[in-house]
Amino acid sequence: MKKIVLMSLAFIAFSSLSVSCNKGAEDKKVNTDSLENVELKGELASVTAAKDSLNLLMNDIADGMNQIIDIQDVMSVSNLNSETADKKNALRDQVVAIQMLVKDRQQRLEALEKKLQASGVYNDDLKKQVSTLKKQIDNQVKIINQLTAELQAANVKIGKLNVRVDSLRTENTQVKNDLSVEKQNVAAEKERNTNLTNTMNECFYVIGSKKELKEQKIIETGFLRKTKVMEGDYTKSYFTKADKRTLTQINLHNKKAQVMSKHPAGSYVIEEVGGQKVLRITNPARFWELSNYLVIKVG
Repeated sequence: MKKIVLMSLAFIAFSSLSVSCNKGAEDKKVNTDSLENVELKGELASVTAAKDSLNLLMNDIADGMNQIIDIQDVMSVSNLNSETADKKNALRDQVVAIQMLVKDRQQRLEALEKKLQASGVYNDDLKKQVSTLKKQIDNQVKIINQLTAELQAANVKIGKLNVRVDSLRTENTQVKNDLSVEKQNVAAEKERNTNLTNTMNECFYVIGSKKELKEQKIIETGFLRKTKVMEGDYTKSYFTKADKRTLTQINLHNKKAQVMSKHPAGSYVIEEVGGQKVLRITNPARFWELSNYLVIKVG
């Protein structure tokens, strides 16, 4: 009899150890999946920001080409040798201004490429875009050199490329406009990054009775059938949008409440305050790692 009791105790201890190990493995998998999701979102943000910067630069380079074509058209129909000194100087100032802008875009592209190489998101698509922009800038440099040679042949003195930017700002309206557009582009890029961060922290929650949740197809129940949550064509507009970073407590306005969606135990508590239930999120990062949607049944 004593031997049988000892064998039973050994079997119970072994079973408890097995359950503990399985739970540990599951927790480890959840943590690993969560870390991978964070890394994936970070990589997505980096790729999006890089593509936005390239698109902004692409637009600037296209505008620069239009400016160069306009000057080419003017010089092709003008006899520079017969033009007045003021007209020659005006053309010279425009060429010098464009030289400065092309040089600035070339430096921006070089800096962006270095940033991409260091980020680890420099894929074939981005490399192709950078290569295309380099060729466009090189082509613009060649055309500007040709225009410079034509001006010099007409005895127009061309200043060096290090002409003070302050002087160009006062003498050339186009430069002023370009600098203003550049500031707007930087502000727009910052706003896009902020919007992306806000989107990544969006969450949604809904509070309703069993009947209300069923009517909106948020839950599905049946006799002797496991309740399904958000598996059908549910009404998304029925949810309230919130921010994971600031949503820490939800007043449920009911004496009974149950979380129906998947959220790890230990990441939240449902407490009673003044006779009404309140859900308090104690670990936001862990609470939202499985789903951005929270479904609470009351009543």
